[in-house]
Amino acid sequence: MTSPHPDLPAAAIATAVRAGEVSAQEVVDAHLARIDLVNPGLNALTVVFADRAREAAALVDAAVAAGRDPGALAGVPVSVKENIDLTWSATTNGWRGLADAVPARDATIVRRVREAGAVPIGRGNMPDFGMRWDTDNDLFGRTLNPWDPHRSAGGSSGGDAVAVATGMSALGLGNDFGGSLRLPAYAVGAVGLRPSRGAVPRAAVGDHPVALTLQQFSVNGPIGRRVDDVALAFAVLRGWDADDPVSGAAPATPGEPLPRRVGVVRSPAGSSVDAEVAAGVVRARAALAAAGWEVVDVDAPLLEEAAVLWRRLSCTDMLISLDPAALGQPLGRSATDFLRESTAAARPYETAREYAEAWARRAVIAAAWQRLQADVPVLLGPVTASRMRGPDYDLGGADAADTAWRDLWLTVTVNFLGLPALALPTGPGADGLPSGVQLIGPLHGEEIVFDAGRAVEAGVPRLGRPPVLGEA
Repeated sequence: MTSPHPDLPAAAIATAVRAGEVSAQEVVDAHLARIDLVNPGLNALTVVFADRAREAAALVDAAVAAGRDPGALAGVPVSVKENIDLTWSATTNGWRGLADAVPARDATIVRRVREAGAVPIGRGNMPDFGMRWDTDNDLFGRTLNPWDPHRSAGGSSGGDAVAVATGMSALGLGNDFGGSLRLPAYAVGAVGLRPSRGAVPRAAVGDHPVALTLQQFSVNGPIGRRVDDVALAFAVLRGWDADDPVSGAAPATPGEPLPRRVGVVRSPAGSSVDAEVAAGVVRARAALAAAGWEVVDVDAPLLEEAAVLWRRLSCTDMLISLDPAALGQPLGRSATDFLRESTAAARPYETAREYAEAWARRAVIAAAWQRLQADVPVLLGPVTASRMRGPDYDLGGADAADTAWRDLWLTVTVNFLGLPALALPTGPGADGLPSGVQLIGPLHGEEIVFDAGRAVEAGVPRLGRPPVLGEA
């Protein structure tokens, strides 16, 4: 019999539950026990659904007992970020103003994972409206990094990443506007997938206007402990949704097989990269080469311009959509500081002409990347140029805002272009913290990214357990 241990990967849990080797109720109880043990000290999950999770697990077990297929994610405990609709609790977006905003229906991705047998077990913490690269808010407080509480857990999907890394959930559902899945995954040693633009549905639009940057840069996606976990989740999540006009299906028939060629971006746009970050890239490169991939050095085209455009467009839209006058009450303290400092440093666009010209340049940059990825489909590089800094590292004035953004040039360019990217660990660094990289694919190139990710995962040292869990 398989043990319902909360450190099992999601794919292994689903296989064991479907085979009747372990019950979904045992799996949920093991994860709830882990939550009781570590969540009070980490504050990753804002709400825990103990009773409802047990009821949902019982339905999965009943399906197995009756000989029915409970679904590809049978019995897998899932955390759901505070900005994704789940009718079991308010969709707060990490903001006091939405503390009572219980949705009338589940988001499409929540419905899909539940239909696949997954069990929502809690809500993942986030900063107000996902604005920051750290996870803190006035409603729920700060999420701590399980490897070192003096380092940021990343953001904005920090709660879900910490929950997955510590065995409180086996999968996390989050989103990524500017690294919000990949940065927390890097910070805590998890695997985070930012899918292609339109591959996975976002929240229902309804009658509310949606900023153009949110339509084009932000995607929903999964966090797991292994590449196969996020690949399995992606297969469940993907596909067209009538409520999301940005969503669409991948090409029905794939084109010619993509060459197994990886381009290494060592120093994005000539930026300085921390030695531990560079070492992680070297480990990933060696793993890919050993697995038979052709590995070459490349420069990411027009990277600095892309990162500047992402930032200026994003800040222009945030000033409008997050105006306290429109919201009805102010953002939290740290979110207010972040918005003020980042927009001041970014120089938002002041005229419609500037805004339109910025979007027009996007096509030029996208074409340059497309030409590169026709020959070198996968790019390997850092998630961030630095090791994770201390809590609130993205606050403290224009200089701090600039530093946080510059570290993430490669990451935010992926959002600017709508490409898929996978963040995954490359073993422990010399400082004992997780090291990691990201693999960037061409549009709808998730499968080749998964293939490259499996090669990296198999060829680098495994991470141990976060210190809060002790030795196995």
